[in-house]
Amino acid sequence: MTSFRVTGGYQLKGNVIPQGAKNEALQVIAAVLLTEQPVTIHKIPNIRDVNKLIELLTLIGVEVDQPGPESYRFCAKNVDISLLTTAEFNEKAVGLRGSIMILGPLLARFGEGSMPKPGGDKIGRRRLDTHFIGFEKLGAQFDYDSAGFFTVKASQLTGTYMHLDEASVTGTANIIMAASMAKGVTTIYNAACEPYIQQLCRMLNRMGAKIQGIASNLLTIEGVDHLGGTEHTLLPDMIEVGSFIGLAAMTGSDITIKDCQIPHLGIIPETFQKLGIKMDFQNDDIHIPAQDHYGIESFIDGSILTIADAIWPGFTPDLLSVIIVTATQARGTVLVHQKMFESRLFFVDKLIDMGAQIILCDPHRATVIGLDKSIPLKGIQMTSPDIRAGVSLLIAAMSAEGDSIINNVEQIDRGYQNIDVRLNKIGAKIERF
Repeated sequence: MTSFRVTGGYQLKGNVIPQGAKNEALQVIAAVLLTEQPVTIHKIPNIRDVNKLIELLTLIGVEVDQPGPESYRFCAKNVDISLLTTAEFNEKAVGLRGSIMILGPLLARFGEGSMPKPGGDKIGRRRLDTHFIGFEKLGAQFDYDSAGFFTVKASQLTGTYMHLDEASVTGTANIIMAASMAKGVTTIYNAACEPYIQQLCRMLNRMGAKIQGIASNLLTIEGVDHLGGTEHTLLPDMIEVGSFIGLAAMTGSDITIKDCQIPHLGIIPETFQKLGIKMDFQNDDIHIPAQDHYGIESFIDGSILTIADAIWPGFTPDLLSVIIVTATQARGTVLVHQKMFESRLFFVDKLIDMGAQIILCDPHRATVIGLDKSIPLKGIQMTSPDIRAGVSLLIAAMSAEGDSIINNVEQIDRGYQNIDVRLNKIGAKIERF
């Protein structure tokens, strides 16, 4: 197990460049299976989950090379789907939730796909029903055996109307990829419309797909017989952008986040501004000046501010952990409501041990009473439970008094590229051991 030793209390200063978006990468990399022609993708982050997916593709015959440090060229001309049942493939697929993304492309191009039940963060129930109900509506047969193995088959996918029971981002992406080569027209209502989905749709259209309604929750997909190669560049990771905003506020640092592509961030900057964090927008850069204090807003009637997650264009659930840790040193009180996952807030016990004033009301709600930096958090030893809680604990440790040890930082590495090296360059004191 790898750990961080973090010496807190240092102010950071300088520029940080957000990595390519992890969640987008998992979708568009899976989409290379839809064509036998080369697909080049730029700004791919060097993180565990993405690297594992690329490794999975190579195991079934996808040729992969790197024309540049953050660029990959994929060619899925010689895919062998019989390799999906090998022990090596199954062992690696189990450890990556994003592995589910290859089923839609395989079903569309080869008429079948199989996959063991994937893993991922232990943040509560994360059902996959939306994916398979969508495949079935397109005409596929679905089987889930007692060993926890998913199989989908279809001699011909046929376009249809479907109203998704939840606006699942990965479910929407998987159905889009399957429908892109189905016969006829598919209409998806209550589709997720996150920027990652928009990026996937635009990439598929460049490959020859016919997708309309991009950026809305109503997609119309006219199936085509063949998709070709393309070139694609990932958006900056909005979760990393939000993490850097919270980090700057907690440590009183002067940081400029470069090339954020602000129009794709939705209400992320505005939500952090509600905590009193100042920021300047300079073209596509976000400058967070050093602040000794920041104060949480209240609602117009004077009631306590509530920040809740919601489907896009609402606030992403992946940043609620960062909101919580940032609020611990603000002036004022905020209620954070995590609607989607019932185990995601349990990490606040670590923050309470560090001296934060947090009331965990129930598995979905936490009230944070800010300390206004009058009492610093104190360093402790802790373990990262998942990607987003892990980086939130790292932010807490960097603002704390004394040293902290964070164990199981492999969880952080799943979503944040060389985070210790990048932060140390602008003044952090993080040692990996």
